[in-house]
Amino acid sequence: MKVKAYAAKEPKGKLEPYAYELDKPGPEEVDIKVAYCGICHSDLSMINNDWGMTQYPIVPGHEIVGEVIAAGNAVKNVKIGDKVGLGWFSASCMSCQECMDGAHHLCSKSEATIVGRHGGFADYVRGHWSWAISLPEGIDMSKAGPLLCGGITVFNPIIIAGVKPTDTVGVIGIGGLGHMALKFLKHWGCEVVAFSSNPDKKDQILAMGANQVINSKDPQELESIAGRLNFILNTTNVSLDWNSYLSTLAPKGKLHTVGAVLEPMAIPAFSLIGGEKSVGGSPLGSPALTKTMLDFCVRHTIYPTTEEFPMEQVNQALEHLEEGKARFRIVLKN
Repeated sequence: MKVKAYAAKEPKGKLEPYAYELDKPGPEEVDIKVAYCGICHSDLSMINNDWGMTQYPIVPGHEIVGEVIAAGNAVKNVKIGDKVGLGWFSASCMSCQECMDGAHHLCSKSEATIVGRHGGFADYVRGHWSWAISLPEGIDMSKAGPLLCGGITVFNPIIIAGVKPTDTVGVIGIGGLGHMALKFLKHWGCEVVAFSSNPDKKDQILAMGANQVINSKDPQELESIAGRLNFILNTTNVSLDWNSYLSTLAPKGKLHTVGAVLEPMAIPAFSLIGGEKSVGGSPLGSPALTKTMLDFCVRHTIYPTTEEFPMEQVNQALEHLEEGKARFRIVLKN
């Protein structure tokens, strides 16, 4: 099968039309006709080789929704004609302790959709059947793509931390990830405090479900909520004054990061010890939890706030994201 795609051929390179051939899918593989593909900041990082693992040419795109058009003879749970989503992971070994425990996203042999293989800025993409997540009936496919990466990235910590509807929680950074976290936590029943350095976003942030917006650059505003929060989710990828945020946690509170902060995080031990506080992090989530999240989204009509570009305008869309203009996720339409 011939695949028409868009690929970067060097670090920071523009995406160009690119075609490649796919043989028949393997026994446990499915081919998906891409209807929509979200753009994630991780796509930019991979295009630029920020993480030192990009193989060129690279076809980015890992927030994919579409239709299964071919399947190997050992595929389970999905069939030709099914509407599915494919996120950051496209395969896992299905036999290690983590996979057997249902934590496929922690498999040491997992394969990522755009690492060493071609992703969803294309008309077709391939993955293992276990990561082709069946889409619930009634889902808005035009907005569902970002849920397969950004959505599950911020949904999983809510489960890991055991967040309760009675909790008061905080979200640091109200961008592509943070705005989805706000929507999840609002419908979880929590009182939600948003930390933002952009006062122009305040009205939007409140409309998306925050009960209060704190200016993260104002020490007095941070101090005003000292000891109140049961859980804080950091979605930013920059170094912050982590001790200031730890001071806003209640005893036994948890600070959890999904933002890929490249520098070491300065966490004073005594800020944790005195209140039995903890710091953690996580990648995305398992296939089963991803399906649960999608069902939760349909039940409560939770979708990312998106801007849509045609696939052929992928470079303009990437520039829009890189310039910080996206409000709040970008989706490419085939």
